[in-house]
Amino acid sequence: MPQTAKFAHVSAPPSSIKIRRATVADAAAIVEIYNHEVQFETSTFDLVPRTLEAQQAWISARSGAFSAIVAIDETDTVVGFGALSEYRDRAAYKTSVENSVYVKRNLARSGIGRLILTNLLQQAADSGFHSVMARIEASSLASRGLHESCGFTLVGIEREIGRKFGRWLDVALMQCLLHEQPNI
Repeated sequence: MPQTAKFAHVSAPPSSIKIRRATVADAAAIVEIYNHEVQFETSTFDLVPRTLEAQQAWISARSGAFSAIVAIDETDTVVGFGALSEYRDRAAYKTSVENSVYVKRNLARSGIGRLILTNLLQQAADSGFHSVMARIEASSLASRGLHESCGFTLVGIEREIGRKFGRWLDVALMQCLLHEQPNI
């Protein structure tokens, strides 16, 4: 197994940032954040930008433990979002979920991602899940560091599992066992 890298410090979010459940009215802001990642980054392996209608449907289809959340600033502007998703569809996996966290690029490393992720971990624990998984493009040390700082450990690397921007990409698989987290 690869060595764990030394990760940059993730700062605390500004106190003005709040978390709430996403609504269909947030779809345009969410799709703007997400589509930047689709078009210019490797944080998602999607290759085609989402439409506003698809984003609205995605939000509408989510409920309970799988409700999307947004981080908003003091002007109620969406600056990030996250969600839990089914990890796998076979019955034995029902106690595990996968997380997704996205933050506006100009606000990276400001602590907003940590705020979103800690809220998702609490949401998972409150919903009775046992394990939260993260699949992160392996060279994204910032995302891996964020997850590590929230109690995730590296459990494997999927080598050359995806192809984007003309190159093969590895995925770091990270896991958080909720019962091992002291603050959850």
